[in-house]
Amino acid sequence: MDRQLLFFDKNYFAFYKKLKKEQGKEIISISDGLHNFNKIDELDEYSQIVDISSLAGLEKLQYNAELVIPKYPYDTIFIADKNHKELFEFNLRYLFDSFLDIDVVEDIEIEYNQVDGTIKSNVLKHKKIIDLDSDDINKFSKTFAKQIYGHEKFKDDFSELIRNFGVFNKLGEHKILSLFLMGDSGVGKTEVARAIHKSLGGKKKIAKINFGNYSSDNSLNSLIGSPRGYIGSDEGEIFIRVKESDTGLILIDEFEKSNSMLFNYFLDVLENGKMVSSMAEEIDLNGFIIIFTSNISKEDFPKRISPELRSRFDYKGYFMPLFYSDKKKFVEFRIKNIIEKFNENYEVDLPRNITNDILNRINVSNFKNMRDLNKNIKDTFVKYVMEVLITKG
Repeated sequence: MDRQLLFFDKNYFAFYKKLKKEQGKEIISISDGLHNFNKIDELDEYSQIVDISSLAGLEKLQYNAELVIPKYPYDTIFIADKNHKELFEFNLRYLFDSFLDIDVVEDIEIEYNQVDGTIKSNVLKHKKIIDLDSDDINKFSKTFAKQIYGHEKFKDDFSELIRNFGVFNKLGEHKILSLFLMGDSGVGKTEVARAIHKSLGGKKKIAKINFGNYSSDNSLNSLIGSPRGYIGSDEGEIFIRVKESDTGLILIDEFEKSNSMLFNYFLDVLENGKMVSSMAEEIDLNGFIIIFTSNISKEDFPKRISPELRSRFDYKGYFMPLFYSDKKKFVEFRIKNIIEKFNENYEVDLPRNITNDILNRINVSNFKNMRDLNKNIKDTFVKYVMEVLITKG
């Protein structure tokens, strides 16, 4: 049986690692064996995989590799970062019979190796706005607009933004579409992200980070992971959230509550089109939409956000509270939606004509915050249903 070296794309290393863990296999670094040959004797080649990427940083690469690799059992699976492929193929040509890739084929991770053959794992691709053709963009825009109440100018602006983004992304001139949405709490800023996620066909959670939780000095480590050797998680929250989501969308909530280190990090993200973790793992964000929301006023915007970062936002908008007519439409939609769900989950069918009865009990003029209005809709619905049930009883 040939001794193979398998190359992984570090953007998808977390998926490969998770797959192997599910199969009962642990990935370890060759550094342990290089520093202590006794560690090699303790290796279980059937439950451990050796990552030799760290050899690339050694001055005497070929000498050290020929010293340590033959000491491992012949059935050991060796893997390495694809960025070192050319280097390893030349310097390790006497140690390995073949060099193969762990690739992403048709959005599925495929591994070719001498033990498992072909293995399928998680779907890796995010659904992105740049993947849509002209007809799909029209459908997306209509679906998106129906989910956002009011903010008509923003909806028109956003429709034009995504079309322009598609053109210049294809030309290689625009990697990330970034929006900075300001306004009071509860006026619909985060709803924009939810509507985009849903319109793209997202089934999993949005990749959302609340910067209200990232004001400490250690916030950057929490976000992108602790450097190697530090106690704690080696993977930051934003990397976890993006990998768990299925759309090319990131929502950064309460952006103004963080610090200059994170501001600078996102300045780099928007300029380079990728996220880099403290462990040097990269996620290519080409084609992603990143939405930054903030409760600051238009006047405070230039005071709180640096000129360099402000210039990187493709769209800067201020959301006003909804007009009376928009709030009425929202209430009507929510009531119909709740009635439909109620009839699907309970044996008691509510009459369809009760929508106006409930609607008339809610004074939308009392609400500027849509979250408060939504809570009032739920409370009013429950009270009305209880009265109906008591009357019937």
